[in-house]
Amino acid sequence: MLDLAEQFLERSNLPAKADIDAVHIAAATVHGMDYLLTWNCKHIANAQIQGKLAEISLDFGYELPILCTPYELLGG
Repeated sequence: MLDLAEQFLERSNLPAKADIDAVHIAAATVHGMDYLLTWNCKHIANAQIQGKLAEISLDFGYELPILCTPYELLGG
């Protein structure tokens, strides 16, 4: 899981200061979560970086969960 988080930081637009966010995303990915709900739109629920995170996840044999806010999940 930490290897995946490290790759998220190295290969995406996540800044180094988002290391805990990278671990959070990696944990949800490795544990096969369908969704990761968050109010963190800067580093997690950010459409600008999700494509790259999905690509990195696939390289590790995982599928990236849907990263969104609770509001988005409810159709808002």
